Amino acid sequence: MKNRHASAPLLEPRPAGPSAAEAELRTCLVAGLAGDAARYRRFLDGLSGHLRAYLRRRLPRARDDVEDILQETLLAVHNARHTYRPEQPLTAWVHAIARYKLMDFFRAHSRREALHDPFDDDGGLFVASDVEPTDARRDVTALLQALPDRHRLPIQLVKLEGLSVAEAARCCGMSESAVKVGVHRGLKALAARIRGNA
Repeated sequence: MKNRHASAPLLEPRPAGPSAAEAELRTCLVAGLAGDAARYRRFLDGLSGHLRAYLRRRLPRARDDVEDILQETLLAVHNARHTYRPEQPLTAWVHAIARYKLMDFFRAHSRREALHDPFDDDGGLFVASDVEPTDARRDVTALLQALPDRHRLPIQLVKLEGLSVAEAARCCGMSESAVKVGVHRGLKALAARIRGNA
């Protein structure tokens, strides 16, 4: 029980100061970045438990996928470790990466599920129309897939996930100005594509 309560603050930002768990992990990460391999291993091991709890709360019906997403998230954390600045909260940095990996999973999962939807021909296919927000999300996702990463990632992180420009820059390893340019040019390209389709 103790570990479950300790894991919540790490990946769900709070206005108060960092928790003891976050402070310990941050200390291990900073030491790891300075070359202490043992402390870095402790950071990854400790982070795994917190991330696993975070993912299980958000994927209660996809428990088999939790470990896959966990490994992908840890790999992303490892690959982006050079972007972490010791003065920034560990929570926000890890949270941005975990949310991005979850978004990837949901996008792939919904696309895969759509291919396996049964078609029940009960004569009522065109009787009613119910345009759901999920339809709009699917359309946006399809449009975004046509963009290069330098435009797509900034739009996803800033406009869809609500990250700040600084958080998005840290998450995808770009400069803040590159993120702003990516959003601007990406939205311009999307608008042109929509006008073309219309």
